[in-house]
Amino acid sequence: MKILPLALLGAGLLAGCHSGTPTGAAETTATSAAALLTPGPWRGELAIQGQQLPFLFEVKTEGGKPVVYLINKGLNGEERLRCDEISAAGDSATIKLHVFDAALVVRADGKDQLKGTWVKYDAKTPYRVPLVATAGNKPLFEGNADKAVSFTGTWQTEFKDETGATYPAVGVFKQNGNDVIGTFLTTTGDYRYLAGQAAGSTLHLSTFDGSHAFLFTGKLYGDGVARDTINNISGDFYSGKSGHEQWLAHINPAAKLPNADTLTYLKKGESRLNFKFPSIMEGGSVSPTDPKYRGKVVVIQVLGSWCPNCMDETGFLAPWYAKNKARGVEVIGLGYERSPEYAKAAPRALFFAYHGARKPVS
Repeated sequence: MKILPLALLGAGLLAGCHSGTPTGAAETTATSAAALLTPGPWRGELAIQGQQLPFLFEVKTEGGKPVVYLINKGLNGEERLRCDEISAAGDSATIKLHVFDAALVVRADGKDQLKGTWVKYDAKTPYRVPLVATAGNKPLFEGNADKAVSFTGTWQTEFKDETGATYPAVGVFKQNGNDVIGTFLTTTGDYRYLAGQAAGSTLHLSTFDGSHAFLFTGKLYGDGVARDTINNISGDFYSGKSGHEQWLAHINPAAKLPNADTLTYLKKGESRLNFKFPSIMEGGSVSPTDPKYRGKVVVIQVLGSWCPNCMDETGFLAPWYAKNKARGVEVIGLGYERSPEYAKAAPRALFFAYHGARKPVS
């Protein structure tokens, strides 16, 4: 897949991209969507690779219109991703998923029941995943509540894909009764908010942020039944429609990843980054050698509008930049978009900059 690097400019330009939907049409759409989306908590399930991946969301009424919040829980608390672009056509509603080029397309399937598909529009082949949803305050994982062995701790982990290639990770889990939250740290980011259930010696964790749907399953094994002699986990990692990896983990409070300085560095003979990429302003470009960056510390952020980790990073950098720019620091974001077509990639990167950062990104 060819990826187009772009330099994004001022997020305020988005004001010129506002939809011009007539008031009457907007009111009709809102009314139709509201009829499908009962306010309150919901539990959904995505059908991926023979597995059921659960996720939680809440519907609220704001300004007379339905707004959906995707809910993910993890070690850093609770994330609520606001999805306020909701339209209706015929018997279906389309819920645009936050900053991502994806949507839930749903229709009624009985009282307080929905069925439909999760659609990713930026995939190189058609990407549709079946889903169902039920209104009500329900647990993420339903059913088995057997007394669980503890998964709490830090785990040295190795993932292996279907070609046999491996990569290191560190799993961090915290358990309260049967409820588990955690994440996996890797050299390219982390798996953000993971939540689920432990039952007996098995573990299930999931997350759905609109762009990625992840399900981790695992089982403790060892030489005995006491916690201190069951120090290993063997499991599977399902990602969306087709991604699958196996993982093995061993309890290790000192587990850590390779030194980041050994992974990203300037090539021998180079003393600074030197590049020039097109900006989101057609005909313009951005380079760290531009006059506006001369004599300043320049932070280079590599990102994509399809990347939740980039959304987290941008959310941190935006207020940090506002606080520190007077000290002579600038931020350039290199947005690597999936579409090789400028006309498609530039608006996606700009949309991400506005909603994910409210700062200039390149």
